Amino acid sequence: MENASTLDPMAETALRSMRDIVTPTPVSWLPQTWGWGMLAGVILALLATWVFIALRRYRRNAYRREALRILETIQTDMAAPERRSDGVRRISELLKRTALAAWPRQSVAPITGDRWTAFLRGSVDDEQEQNLTSALALEYRASGEAMSDETCDEVVANARHWIEKHHVSA
Repeated sequence: MENASTLDPMAETALRSMRDIVTPTPVSWLPQTWGWGMLAGVILALLATWVFIALRRYRRNAYRREALRILETIQTDMAAPERRSDGVRRISELLKRTALAAWPRQSVAPITGDRWTAFLRGSVDDEQEQNLTSALALEYRASGEAMSDETCDEVVANARHWIEKHHVSA
């Protein structure tokens, strides 16, 4: 067999003078100026501050989460008509315990009756203030068994709303 193809001398010279492509050095991912480092530091500081504030708020609202868990058990107990009067009493007690956890004991503990309902109304800033007062008036009824299912659900909903939305003055 004959030699594959023979190249002309010019092509052979050109092929011998070829070299590999020289690639540039990779570009660094590190910022080249101090401003980018400063921006990264500010972002990290803001992120750390946000995490600190969120953690503090989470810990500060632990009493609300506990009160909502207790309210769920009271709500299941109130499903039975014979336990409704006890459930309303326990809701009132739960609201008082929640207030004692949020405000100083000296200012909340002695409050009863109309002053108590006024205190509860004053600590929530929306339209359900009056509903909460009427729900607490149910505690003083002679018999809780006369309460309908809708009334029980309203009492629980208003108590849940107060627990979630009350404002504690600093």
